[in-house]
Amino acid sequence: MAGLLGLLIGSFLNVVILRVPRALEQAERDYCQALVEAREPPAPPRFGLLSSLLHPPSHCPACKAPVRPRDNIPVLSWMLLRGRCRQCSAPIPVRYPVVEALTGVLSAAAIWHYGVSAAGGGVLVLTWTLIALAFIDADTQYLPDDLTQPLLWLGLLFNVFGVFVPIAQAVIGALAGYLALWSIYWLYKLATGKDGMGHGDFKLLAALGAWLGWKMLLPIVLLSSIVGAAVGIALMVLARRGREVPIPFGPYLAAAGYLTLLIGPALVARIGLG
Repeated sequence: MAGLLGLLIGSFLNVVILRVPRALEQAERDYCQALVEAREPPAPPRFGLLSSLLHPPSHCPACKAPVRPRDNIPVLSWMLLRGRCRQCSAPIPVRYPVVEALTGVLSAAAIWHYGVSAAGGGVLVLTWTLIALAFIDADTQYLPDDLTQPLLWLGLLFNVFGVFVPIAQAVIGALAGYLALWSIYWLYKLATGKDGMGHGDFKLLAALGAWLGWKMLLPIVLLSSIVGAAVGIALMVLARRGREVPIPFGPYLAAAGYLTLLIGPALVARIGLG
């Protein structure tokens, strides 16, 4: 059941991944244009980002035809349509069913591990948000505050009741997570004069610290750094990507955070922090 729910949520996450960055970019352009024209910035839309996610309904980017319910079944519809729009035969990116399938698998794994409980429900929300953040960062190298900040506060709220860790560990985890990457950022900037990472990475690690506590920060940073370095080296060697081309760190933080949800306690015990 969690896997089926994850497939449905994955379909919605495709909308989030596509529309949230566009909505934020449009709002920033409108604000800057208002400053240039010396007029009052436009009021944000009612219900903020939610309105951009609900309207307009799902449609083909090429021909603008609305997506029928039978063509919006996660994974299955893409396979039956052979990856093309029913109306105009424009290709539908394979990433849509990938996101849906990934969300279904990770949701099922989370509930298998945590069971049907408050912790299981919280982990589902965390998993879905991490998937959205990972793909948004991969596309835009941007981690929206509209997702990272609510994620942080929600983690603290769960841990007020000690769902994952005591609230003291959660608060320290949020502070330590932010300050750890913030310190690395400024050390690198002072040494090289360049930005080493985006500020959204600080907030994402702070959110993970709020959910999992300060003891899990070291496994998260180690896992994300190892995988990120391996991918970066592979891109430079195989794709001849230059060292100056930035690589988004958010997907590796998100993946490490999810893995730590499942195997973190064993890692912590192994390295002597348990």
